[in-house]
Amino acid sequence: MTRYMQTLACRFHPDAPLIEDYRAGDMICPMCGLVVGERMVDVSERWPTSQDSADAKDRSRVGAAENLLYGSTDLATTTTTANTKGSLKDSGRQIGSRMISQISPADKTLRDTHRKIQSAAAAMGLTKRVIDQAFITFKQCFENKCLRGRPENVIISSCIYTACRQQGSPRTVKEIAEHSKVTSKEIGRCYLKIKGSLANSSSVQQIDIKDLVPRFCNELALEQKILIRKAVTHIVQRATEICNIQGRSPTSIVSGAIYLACSAANENITKKDIEKATGASPSTIGIIYKLMLPNAAKLFPHDFVFKRPVAELPRV
Repeated sequence: MTRYMQTLACRFHPDAPLIEDYRAGDMICPMCGLVVGERMVDVSERWPTSQDSADAKDRSRVGAAENLLYGSTDLATTTTTANTKGSLKDSGRQIGSRMISQISPADKTLRDTHRKIQSAAAAMGLTKRVIDQAFITFKQCFENKCLRGRPENVIISSCIYTACRQQGSPRTVKEIAEHSKVTSKEIGRCYLKIKGSLANSSSVQQIDIKDLVPRFCNELALEQKILIRKAVTHIVQRATEICNIQGRSPTSIVSGAIYLACSAANENITKKDIEKATGASPSTIGIIYKLMLPNAAKLFPHDFVFKRPVAELPRV
């Protein structure tokens, strides 16, 4: 029932629900038959667009909503080559006809790439905001022609990585590379090219190590998840100040901090478990852990309860 229908009421039976006569456009009282409203205008869709049943036909004449991310105002013309009478399919197309879509090559490239970015980003669990930003970045590079000659999957992966940093949704190069089946070195080179071509390169933020901690901890089967997460966040922040870990990758630092916190909390987590969650190799985790161990007492929060004393921590 529309808002206008709710304002109408029979003067003899004001509480009675009105019946709408769709053919005549009248509103009728079911109690006494009084015509309350005449020639009502139906503001619903001209054709049914419901897809609830398998037999439903989408006869919407307006098409999809305009996507402002594309060029040429997202317009296209589709024609058929059939010129004889014949049976029609449920969709309205003539049997045996061939559809020809008149769309510019540039718009076709943008549409195809948009679908591929959506597919790749969905596999990584990224939000629509990151997907749209990745496509905007690709469109800028496509118009500037700064990525000519590079493989398409490398360009898409690099645009997604750039969008993650622009939108504050941190993903490491190694994570992007694992999902896209390209090397981290290729993504890194393409990313630097993209960053140099952006009009506002300052929008590309540096990865904050603390933002990686919750996601990596959630990937581990931790019994003391809140305690470990709080300790790791404090460790990575203090370790960058007092430990010799400058130049190390954020993933490696977080991995070493997780291993240190789990050891102090007597959590049964191995380097192999951390490797599955973060992608850092066990040897790299061991190196970062060794660099943090001499200052372990200074890295933990003041209220942290050691279930394993610092002197008894593994000397890996």
